[in-house]
Amino acid sequence: MGVNIKPLSDRVLVEPTAAETKTASGLYIPDTAKEKPQQGKVVAVGSGKKDHDMTVKVGDTVLYGKYSGTELKLDGTDYLIMREDDILAVI
Repeated sequence: MGVNIKPLSDRVLVEPTAAETKTASGLYIPDTAKEKPQQGKVVAVGSGKKDHDMTVKVGDTVLYGKYSGTELKLDGTDYLIMREDDILAVI
């Protein structure tokens, strides 16, 4: 994945999954009505804190809160950078 960002401390770089564009019944969802994704793939992981090792690793699929993290765009790809505590579960 060649991402040139190395998160510091207990931070994680996540690539969100794409938002649903169509409902189960086949209706297309306009951009203004799309829900923010709450699932993504871990792209990079920090080294952890002195007294806390990181539990997620690169390649994990994770669930996180709807408004977690800070959005950033790098080379045309959207990412979220968040603390490991903001991650709710590993799928």
